[in-house]
Amino acid sequence: MKKLGFGFMRLPLLDKDDHSNIDLEQVKKMVDLFMERGFCYFDTAYPYHGQKSEEAIRKCLVERYPRESFLLADKMPTVRVTSPDDYPVLFDEQLKRCGVDFFDFYLFHNIWKKSYEDTVRFGGFEFMAEKVKEGKIKHLGFSFHDSPELLDRVLREQPRLEFVQLQINYLDWESPSVRARECLETARKYGKPVIIMEPNKGGSLINLPPEAEKLFREYNPSASNAEWAMRWAASQEGVAVVLSGMSSLSQLEENTAFMAGFKPVTPGENEIIKKAAKILSEKAAIGCTGCRYCTDGCPMGIPIPEYFDAYNSYILTKNMGNAGMYYRRCSNGKNPASACIECRSCEKSCPQHLKITGLLKTVAKCFEVKAD
Repeated sequence: MKKLGFGFMRLPLLDKDDHSNIDLEQVKKMVDLFMERGFCYFDTAYPYHGQKSEEAIRKCLVERYPRESFLLADKMPTVRVTSPDDYPVLFDEQLKRCGVDFFDFYLFHNIWKKSYEDTVRFGGFEFMAEKVKEGKIKHLGFSFHDSPELLDRVLREQPRLEFVQLQINYLDWESPSVRARECLETARKYGKPVIIMEPNKGGSLINLPPEAEKLFREYNPSASNAEWAMRWAASQEGVAVVLSGMSSLSQLEENTAFMAGFKPVTPGENEIIKKAAKILSEKAAIGCTGCRYCTDGCPMGIPIPEYFDAYNSYILTKNMGNAGMYYRRCSNGKNPASACIECRSCEKSCPQHLKITGLLKTVAKCFEVKAD
């Protein structure tokens, strides 16, 4: 199987203000070219495109190609599960929406501490194991946006899970909130294949600062920024598929062109990417280095570096969905940014001399209003 997967989450629209109004005719052309070039992995989920993504998969792929010619991945919307009775209802609805009798890959969507504990409590893992036995699911896994510590727990306690989907890109590689490298290493420790999502970080690795753009152009004038990001992601050890939420036929043409004959990044290319990541990090709104000196004496136990990293991600990408999600994950079980009592212990120990007290107010204003 080739390493590029087609994510049905950023499809072209007939009306840019209506996320559910998908341009199905253009999507059909995209599916045709994707299949023509030898790719076969398609990914959807219950909430994508206002719950219209699964229907788009049926109309553009399932009804037009033999079932054995493609691999289909879908996800159980854990946020909608409030009792064990919800699993069969949602699962059957997804089969119907997609127009299939089984899923090649099926995931618990967006596992984090609460959703994991709810899934255990509601018997979700046992339910899906039965679906595997029935042949309704060929491979069972989960998508994940939390800490490597929780990932380790999930993989240790749920050995039946065969693979994991992680957010991996060169900007998040050492991010204190995403911790991409550590998560990937945890999956490898358990021998689980990894499917990568957000290799371009929601498009933020496409439109780069001039300094980073110059690095890439001087090294390889013909390679696009998308190619740099996706080849880097696909080159990581243990990666089976890299998903791309392609929004146009031209994007699909470009991505399938360089991924058809995929070549891992060279050591020289990897050094260029590290330099580009450093430039992007230095463009951050808050110049936090993640040294954690500030947290040692914080009487409120506020995870300051993680909050600053989530805020920097928002400023860079303008994607409140992802940044807000990471803020909430980091604050789970901990005090929010607004809990700061302005003792300024953090500021006395910050080697960057950041005005942390004021910055925490900025973070709180950003996430504790917009993310609620």
